[in-house]
This record gives sequence, C-alpha cells and structure tokens, in this order.
Amino acid sequence: MLQDIRKSTQGTTAKIVVGLIVVSFSIFGIESILLGGGGSGIAEVNGEQIYSGEVDLLVNTQKRRLISMMGENLDPSLLDDQRLTSQALDNIISRRLQTQSAAELKLGISEQQIGAVIGSMEQFQLDGQFSADLYKSALSGAGYTPAAFKQGLEEDLVLNQLNNGLAGSDFATPKELELNAAYTAESRDVRYLTIPLERFAAELEISEESVEQYYQQNQLRFRTREMVELDYIELSLESFRKPVEESILLEQYELEKESYQYKTQSTVSHILFERGEDEGEEDFQARIASAQEELANGVDFAELARTASDDIGSASYGGELGSTQGETFPEEMEQAIALLEIGAVSEPTNTDAGTHLIKLLAQVSGEMPPLEEMRAELEDRVQVEEARRELISVVEKLKDLAFNAEDLTMPAQELGLEVKKIGGISRNHDDGLFANASLLGAAFSEEVLDQGHNSDIIELANETYVALRVRKHNKPESKPLDTVRDEIVASMTDEASRAAVVEAAMDALVQLQSNIGVEALANANDYEWQVELAAMRNNPMVPAQLLQRVFEMSAPQAGQSMFDYVQTSTGDVQVFELARVTPGALDALDPIQKSQLKQQITAEYSRMVNTEFQRGLRERADITVL
Repeated sequence: MLQDIRKSTQGTTAKIVVGLIVVSFSIFGIESILLGGGGSGIAEVNGEQIYSGEVDLLVNTQKRRLISMMGENLDPSLLDDQRLTSQALDNIISRRLQTQSAAELKLGISEQQIGAVIGSMEQFQLDGQFSADLYKSALSGAGYTPAAFKQGLEEDLVLNQLNNGLAGSDFATPKELELNAAYTAESRDVRYLTIPLERFAAELEISEESVEQYYQQNQLRFRTREMVELDYIELSLESFRKPVEESILLEQYELEKESYQYKTQSTVSHILFERGEDEGEEDFQARIASAQEELANGVDFAELARTASDDIGSASYGGELGSTQGETFPEEMEQAIALLEIGAVSEPTNTDAGTHLIKLLAQVSGEMPPLEEMRAELEDRVQVEEARRELISVVEKLKDLAFNAEDLTMPAQELGLEVKKIGGISRNHDDGLFANASLLGAAFSEEVLDQGHNSDIIELANETYVALRVRKHNKPESKPLDTVRDEIVASMTDEASRAAVVEAAMDALVQLQSNIGVEALANANDYEWQVELAAMRNNPMVPAQLLQRVFEMSAPQAGQSMFDYVQTSTGDVQVFELARVTPGALDALDPIQKSQLKQQITAEYSRMVNTEFQRGLRERADITVL
C-alpha cells in the first residue's frame, strides 16, 4: 500500500484534488485545521490535544456556510451549537487520526510540489498566470496567512496520498468481474399487458348518499386554510435616499483625491530569506550576502528569485509580488519601496516573514478623473451613507414606539411612515415579501397571533426592516358540501377505480396461471400488450416501475413462468409474465462496458477499504473526550 500511496503523488492525481482542497478550506477553514494552541484541551487523540478553539472555528465556519447557502430560508435549528459542535469534534478527530497515520507511513510533500500546486490554482491566476497580488489578497480577505495556507495545503496533499494509496491497494479480480457481470448484465424475457384505470372510472356512478357519507367521514380534508390579515411597516434603504447638495459632492470629491485608488502604484518583486530552525545567524547572513553579490555581478533578479527565494508562491514567477499603493505590504517593506528607483534593489529588509531583497519593477502615478465622470458614483455613495444613517435611526425609534403601542398606527404617525395592509397569508405562504420565513414565523408566533402584540422589528436582506401586526385571524373552518361536491366525487371515483383495476389484475393473474397466455388474455379483453426479450436492467422500453419489479423477482424454474402486477402512479395496472432469466457473461460485454464494470467494482471496494481503514484507526486509537 505504501508504494501505491507514493505513486499517487505523481501525474494528474494530485492536481485533481486541488479544487477539492480549496473547497474544503472554504467549508471548514484552514485555521480550524491548523490551530493547535489557544483555548483549553477538550479531547485527546493518541496523546495529541484538540483544543476548544479548533472546534469553535469549525462550528462558526459551518454556521457561516449554512447562512450563506440558505439565506432567509434558513431553519434556525440547523445552527444548534450542540449538534454542530459534536459534528465538528468528530471531523477533527477523524482528520487527526489520518494525519497521524500518514506520519507513521512517512508520507510527505516537497516544497517544490507545494509551490507548483499553489501556482496552478485557478483561484490565484489572472489571464492564466499566477498572480502574487491576487494570492495575497485572496488569503487576506479570507482571514488566512500564506504560512497557514501552505501548511493546510501540505496536510491536505499528504492526506490525499493516503486516500489514493488506499484506493489503489484494492482491485477487482477476473473472478469478481465474472460474478458481477453475471448479475449486472443479466437479461430477462417479459410479457405484459396494461389494464387502464379510465375504463373503470367511466363505469362508476357515485350516489348523493355516498357523497354525503364521505363528506362526514373526512371532515378534516375539507376545511379552509388558516389565514391572517396583516398590518405592517416596511423600511428599506431605498426609501430614505435624498438628493445630494453640490457642496457635499465637492467635499467628497476632494476626499476622493486622497483615496488609495489615485496614489502612486508600485510593482515589485522580492527574494525572501527565511531562517531555518537549524541555521545559525552567521550562515543565514551569508546566504543573503551571497545573493547580493550575485545581483551586483549581473545575475538576473528573477532567475535568482526562482532558485534562492523561500517564498514558494512567488519564486516560480521570478519573485513578483504584484502592486502596492503604500498599504499592501508590511510597513518595513513599504518604507523600503518608497526609497527605490525603478530597477533598483533594496538593502536587506526585515519583517515578521523574514528578510527581503526588494526590486522596484515599475511605477505608475495615479490620476484623478474629473468631477463629472465621478458625479454619479459619488452621489450614489453619499445617498447610501446618509440613507443608512437615517434608516438605522428610524428603526431604533420604531423599536421603542412599537414595543408598547396597541397597534402600528401611532408609531407610523409619529415617524411619518405608512402602515400597509395585506391578506391571505398562510403558514406556508410562498409569494412576495411574506414568503420570508422570518416574517411568517413572527406572524404566526404566540406573541403576535395569540396575544395580539406588535412583532419585533425584523431585519431582512438588502437592509430592509419590517414590523407587523395581525389585524384578523381566519381560523380553519369546514367548507360547505356544495363547494366540495365535485372534489369528493372525483376522489371517490379514483379510489373505487383503483380498487376495481386491482381486482381485475388479480383475476388476470388467475387466468395467466391457468396458461391462457398474455397475448390471448389481452386480446380477449381489448388490453394493450407488449413483449420484451432479453431486457436488461437499464432497458428504456420497459416502464421503470415494472422493470424494477421484474428484476426483484427470483428466477423461475426452467420451462415455467412467474406472474405478478404493478400499479403505476396514474392508477393503471401492468400484469406481467417473467418467462426466462439469462445470467450475464463477461465475455459478452464490449470493452467500454467491461471498463465501466471494473471501475464500478473498484470504486465500491475503495469505499469499503476506506471505511474499514477509518474504523480500524478509531478502534486502535486512544481517544479521550474531556
């Protein structure tokens, strides 16, 4: 297995999981994987601590993912801390067991491989090329450091070696392929006829007495839906927009001149030196001095960065870091960049990341557009900022006024707002504003519906707020018989027809078992009939429900047939004869079918091996949850 694991790091296999790695980082969070300190230990896995901070980060990340995915339709029960904490701890324990197993197998990834994977990630590319600028900003925006990302990526690649090695350690033998082919490529001869439901429906007569009896026995089916009529106040950001005075616009324009967008932009590259754990200060400084000497002797900066830089993300791109306007990099680097001329290289500059030699590649001075070009953008910005301040102010006042008010009329008059009205809102309303789960929950809550209070101010998406009150509660009531008579007749007709068609099917089975034959029976009763010889499990000509039942039955004895029926969702019944079962043969499959069968069996075995491997790790592990 170890050989399989090592082979799995080569070729396209490692590249395939890159996308999965990035997705896993976005779902679980790198820091939840990497943090090993902070907080108190809440579990141990073979003596290795799991800290509360790791679990909390994973829980919070999962909450953010659920909120982002489900939006306003989120069920609050999905955010239950106890459930999420239990899942998070179990996930971390499983991952810790796998990393420990990988370490025992001495699995690892080289720095060059990690750098190549980072450089190939589309998330960090612009126009097909790695962008150091995008790389840093993407990680920063997600709250990760390059070191943390690199460590998490390394761990995921190692675990991928482990999982691919497990997958490659099992395979399908020729005998297993033959046995599976006998099942998956099996064929069956089937004849069937169809007894239509509509034939019986047309013959039925429903009496008035039976309709009234049905109505009395099924009162709960014929009730009106519970509805509420609401008064509500809706506040949105757009309703508070106002024209912008020219003086304020000019003031914003002057402030915009100082914006980072219009500052001088410098494009730089660097060579980073990180001091190794076993590297002495003298040796570390000698490396830096050697690089400076090579540069002084005319060695190309980009070529030296590729071989000497410890920043794997930028090394393969000649050390290029992208652009800065004075705020992108650590202060020490920005100060050094400010002193450089185009093409010059800085003196060694120390930051928390290590020691840098920085080269200024290009520099572009920012140019401020004229006011008229920016007028619409500035107006929109000012309007939104002022509208937001006024909106929040009104919302806070409405909270206070609506809390003790008998209805929404007084708060609306006090604040100059409109009380809107709407009716026909049910518990599962799915249209317009009140399709929102939070609003429906408030409208049908005990406090609002039963006690008659105003709701709390409910915040929705897009900076919209709603307060509501139930004006009228229309409780469920029995519908008059005259209004549901047609519905009852249709329901009774369908039920009686379905029972009659099943009875006809049972009679047909008796006749088939007496050797009358499907064709003769169908012709005698004017039923449609079909025959399908050598039908396989994926046969598109046989109705799916019928085909499933045919392949569920055991094979009949030689020279005999088996009979049964299925009723479709439309009520029709298909009565069938299973005449013969022919086992599949591996040799009869074409090359593509053989390949697919092999892949299917191998994938199933791989899942089984992985499941058993995980179970074995847990059984042998010393796991303590504190």
